[in-house]
Amino acid sequence: MVKVIVQMYPVLPASSEEERINLRPIGRNSELYQKTLRGWCDIIEEADRIGIWGATAIEHHFHSEGYEMSPNPGVINAFWGAKTSNINIGQLGYVMSAANPIRVAEETAILDHLMEGRTFVGFSRGFQSRWTDLLGQHLGTKATRSDDSSDDELNREIFEEAVNIVLKAWTEESIEHNSERWQIPFPYKDGHRGWEMAPWTKKLGAHGEVGSEGELRRISVVPSPYTKPHPPVFVASNASQRTVEYAGSNGFIPAYFSKSDTVANFGPSYIQKAREAGYNFAPGQNQAIVRMPRIADSCAEAREHIASYDGMIFKHFYQSFLPIAMREKTNINENTTYNDLVDPMINTGLFMAGNTSEIRDQFVAQWKHLPAEYVILIYHYAQQPKESVIKNLKLFMEEVKPALDELTDYPEYRNVAE
Repeated sequence: MVKVIVQMYPVLPASSEEERINLRPIGRNSELYQKTLRGWCDIIEEADRIGIWGATAIEHHFHSEGYEMSPNPGVINAFWGAKTSNINIGQLGYVMSAANPIRVAEETAILDHLMEGRTFVGFSRGFQSRWTDLLGQHLGTKATRSDDSSDDELNREIFEEAVNIVLKAWTEESIEHNSERWQIPFPYKDGHRGWEMAPWTKKLGAHGEVGSEGELRRISVVPSPYTKPHPPVFVASNASQRTVEYAGSNGFIPAYFSKSDTVANFGPSYIQKAREAGYNFAPGQNQAIVRMPRIADSCAEAREHIASYDGMIFKHFYQSFLPIAMREKTNINENTTYNDLVDPMINTGLFMAGNTSEIRDQFVAQWKHLPAEYVILIYHYAQQPKESVIKNLKLFMEEVKPALDELTDYPEYRNVAE
């Protein structure tokens, strides 16, 4: 069975560019944010009622323009968890190249307990320099474009080390770690001295936490997760084969923000790397495909919805991050209309337009290439109204998902290492 995840990219709504300019910086408009926050939760509660498997928030900072406003996914997750009963709640994800891994391990373990295991955790590398470089400045982080540059290599190194620390913190009674960026405990070489409670920690704390001279030699990160050994882990991947292979080697779930042909190529590489690490996944299993389907009574109406709900953010935001060749071909300027952008958006491979049967056929064609276990559906609420998002989700669950379920006949497999 395909597991459907709804991913919200919260957008403070404006009817036009002029209104967004007049409300600048709209991202600090507390009335609009409060309204968006409450409606956001209404969507998640409805997703819970109609049987959607998961809901995820993102981590993006400083969006004064009012786009993708979700700077603290953990707090949002806790709010959603308190309002729901069955749906799994997570992130896609914590940007680990600019994060403190100990704090991420603690926060996600608490979230796992609050929801009694209805959780998953997502990690990403960070592609927006405005905030990735600022929040990661003490680590030397630079935002990545997955271009194998020196900055990209550094980002990957910082990311993978941070994820490794999180995994250790989740699964080991106490941890130590020594690298250029992280010393655990601090300082590492001689141990941390001056911990007033050391005699009691030696008696009551983790084994080996305190050395023979009362110095801290290890750190015990508490609590451990509710889910053993830890919640399922997702890793975002746009155009990086190495990230896909990294996910496979660790049994993580790659989320493909990519065109169909790229996804088809990623799948076998993931399975091979996972098999080398001892995971026996079937084709498509433990993998996720990301799409932005807009379902309406006709394809023409769906294209209008893309223009209305997604055109502004694409013009102002997404197109800036497209590959240079695609940007030059699109040639977006001040006078470009949102209707002009519908084809370029669909050409990214992420946006989809059509009536129910057309969308179903497009998904089935993709699933015949890679019968993914998960599908992540992205919506730009509240630029797209709440009622429209909910209607789209219901149509997907009723009319599209059953056709995909028929293509995902593989055995259940625990998607974390035992």
